[in-house]
Amino acid sequence: MSVKKLAGETALYGLSSIVGRLLNVLLVPFYTRVLTSTAEYGVVIDLYALSAFVMVVLSYRMESAFFRFGTPPEDRERAYSTGMWSLMATTALVVAVLLAFAAPIAGALRYPEHPEYVRWFALILGLDCLAELPFARLRMEQRPLRFAAIRLTNIGTNIGMNLFWLVFCPWASQHGHEWVRAVWSPDNLVGYIFLSNLIASALTLLLLSNQLRRVRALFDVQLWRRMVAYAAPLIVVSFAGIVDEMFSRAMLKYLLPGSVEENLAQVGIFGANYKLAALISLFTQAYRYAAEPFFFRNAQTDNALQNQARVTLWFTAAAVAGMLGILLFLDVVKYFIAPQYWSGLHVVPVLLMANVFLGIYYNFSAWYRLKDRTALGAWISVAGAALTVGLNLWLIPRFGYTGAAWVTLLCYAFMCIATWYTGRHHYPVPYPLGRMAAYIVGAWALYALNLALKWALPMPMAGHLVIGAVLWSGFVWAIFRWEKTAVRR
Repeated sequence: MSVKKLAGETALYGLSSIVGRLLNVLLVPFYTRVLTSTAEYGVVIDLYALSAFVMVVLSYRMESAFFRFGTPPEDRERAYSTGMWSLMATTALVVAVLLAFAAPIAGALRYPEHPEYVRWFALILGLDCLAELPFARLRMEQRPLRFAAIRLTNIGTNIGMNLFWLVFCPWASQHGHEWVRAVWSPDNLVGYIFLSNLIASALTLLLLSNQLRRVRALFDVQLWRRMVAYAAPLIVVSFAGIVDEMFSRAMLKYLLPGSVEENLAQVGIFGANYKLAALISLFTQAYRYAAEPFFFRNAQTDNALQNQARVTLWFTAAAVAGMLGILLFLDVVKYFIAPQYWSGLHVVPVLLMANVFLGIYYNFSAWYRLKDRTALGAWISVAGAALTVGLNLWLIPRFGYTGAAWVTLLCYAFMCIATWYTGRHHYPVPYPLGRMAAYIVGAWALYALNLALKWALPMPMAGHLVIGAVLWSGFVWAIFRWEKTAVRR
């Protein structure tokens, strides 16, 4: 598989990742306007943050073990069936525990009056976990169109059910259509967000039935042990990554000095602005879907190191261009969220840079999966998580979610540097670090210039948008010319 084909598959995965995530991003302004308070949206942000932790435990990175041991076609069926039987057994056990103890768990989360939230999330996580390996198989078999179609169906169903319960049903009730009371209540708007996700997850697993039918009555104990041994450190990596991303949002309600409702309001503001910064991760997610199987399939080729260096450079250029675009047009992008959330816009530039570092880290970290040194990757991730926890405990009580944003940036920068430093001794990829740094510095210089021009040249917003478009176009053109010259050289 060539680098050109990797770019093509990234574009196809982007059909589901970028379009799907963009539609999900559109739910942010929707939720921030439909829900009656910032505290209600804080509940949504809080529970989705916590569910990410549980998902790591449920899936225990079996999809990465499948890529490692199922890449050779002769081993694929054995690795796939072994992984699926393992996931089905453990998922059933964990979901049963969550359902049985939903009430005390809801109390610990400070939602004692809503144990149904825990039950719905248990079912959502169970269904999503069982879909992980079938989706990985589609990626392994290079079937991005089917992958994208199922992902987009999931997103469309989720959005459709949200619109039904949060828009149509209130409208129908106001216009005398009392039948909607059989399926809708005005007192549980947050719950309908979770029910929409549950229906979408169930439909997704149904659409993956062809991949599920390929599970054979086969469980290789020796292979399972090797897969678990390989994936176990990656569980730590994933869990640490979730800590890096979600810990601040999960802990704001505990570490801030206000009441529970006031703190949840701060969670909602930070979460909404985090969503704006996460726009840069749309491209990163699409790239990861294509890049992970690409690196495993091409690890033994003669030009594997050069290809990885090249795609990392191009990834960095694209991610930085996206970051600069959001920064230059933040006056427009901010309308994705309601005005009561704009008080948190100052953290968006910090979080954008953090997401760029995270994407570069994904590229740098490929070496320890390819060289079976996942334990070393786990140690780096644990160090990053410890840094996240320690700094958040120190900075959140003092600076609120602004401190949490800076912690995110520092953590991802640390992990990026640590992974590159250890990798150069074990898998010496010749990354063009100078050009990568030049793109990052150049983007921030243009953003600073744009801010200076806003201050020096008072004019309507349209005029500043034109200036931003000129600066962004010039940046992209400079990258294109530089890379074109480098390829010729």
